[in-house]
Amino acid sequence: MKQKVELKVAMKCQKCRTAALKVAAIQEGVNSVALGGEQKDKVVVTGDGFDVVKLTTKLSKKVGYTQIISLAEQK
Repeated sequence: MKQKVELKVAMKCQKCRTAALKVAAIQEGVNSVALGGEQKDKVVVTGDGFDVVKLTTKLSKKVGYTQIISLAEQK
């Protein structure tokens, strides 16, 4: 099951953005990671069978407050 998740992460600086991308990229099952939103405060993750709650928890611990904006299944 391919899925696309959009997460809003509290990122104050470029270093935080880089850390968020790294944390998301090493998650098992993730195929691509990108920044989104006007202020680059959203992380868009696509992949196959990764745990969204685990990813959200890791981002919260390593970077800052994380909120799930959308979760969609891709065909």
